[in-house]
Amino acid sequence: MPGPGTRPGRYASREQIEQLLRDGGSNSAIARELHSDRHRVAAIRRDLGLPNVPAQPLTLEEKWRARTRPADGGHLEWTGERQSTSGTPVMRYEGRTFTAAAIAFRIRTGRAPDGYARAECGHHQCVEPAHVDDTATRMTTREQLRYLTGRGERKPVCRHGHDQAVEGRFESDGRPYCEACKRDQRRRTAGRAV
Repeated sequence: MPGPGTRPGRYASREQIEQLLRDGGSNSAIARELHSDRHRVAAIRRDLGLPNVPAQPLTLEEKWRARTRPADGGHLEWTGERQSTSGTPVMRYEGRTFTAAAIAFRIRTGRAPDGYARAECGHHQCVEPAHVDDTATRMTTREQLRYLTGRGERKPVCRHGHDQAVEGRFESDGRPYCEACKRDQRRRTAGRAV
């Protein structure tokens, strides 16, 4: 952070910027620290004939790991960015945005998730790779639980005629539900609220 007497904003002194450049800071880091314009910092770097600081590229997994912290019970909390409206943990990498859970799933399985990735442990937005499943894995596990608890096969169509091979889902305890029926219910509820 800026030292005593630092004037943040566009009024950061050239001497302050030069000192941080000589100390090896990057243009962006110095601009952030002094609340200055990074283009001004870059211009001063050019005037001094100092080379740009080489980027320290992190892998997707390394960047992800740097934004997590252990939580009680073997869970992993996200400390990075969140999607503005839903609060979903996200991370930008090489021009793309990923959910933290999708990266956790990729770390555990070595493949991209099929559908949404999320933790099945019950800890809100946990990103521990061992706790995260994708939609396909979740449905397979829940269907197996259904059979293990003696509930048998899911019916081929719901009571409203929706094909359960397409719209059928399972609750975490193995109970079946129809995603199409849930969507219809949400639409009806939203229509009443207007």
